[in-house]
Amino acid sequence: MEHTAHTIDATDRPIGRVATEAAVILLGKNTPHFAKNIVAPVTLTIENADKLKISEKKRSQKEYQRYSGYPGGLKIASLQDLIDKKGYDEVLRKAIYGMLPSNKLRAQRMKLLEFTK
Repeated sequence: MEHTAHTIDATDRPIGRVATEAAVILLGKNTPHFAKNIVAPVTLTIENADKLKISEKKRSQKEYQRYSGYPGGLKIASLQDLIDKKGYDEVLRKAIYGMLPSNKLRAQRMKLLEFTK
């Protein structure tokens, strides 16, 4: 199988639509050689992630939680907090990460993802 390069333009598109398209490509489901147990030979570039279409309601109400494991260690950040701190790339990265199967290949597939301005 030969290595293929894909590009997605995120301009004026919702987060979920871009993330699902990216997850399908990273899984290799759009190729005739699809196999669940093999990482597809692709590289995916997402352009203009900072031009995503995100409503003001989603920016304030969407929350990301993480837990340190200690009592009182629950951290909650809104979508806007995440954008301010780490940028739009991280928002898309989290959405795509959540759409990939949680197995040993997830990290390898995420390494095939890159962002450009």
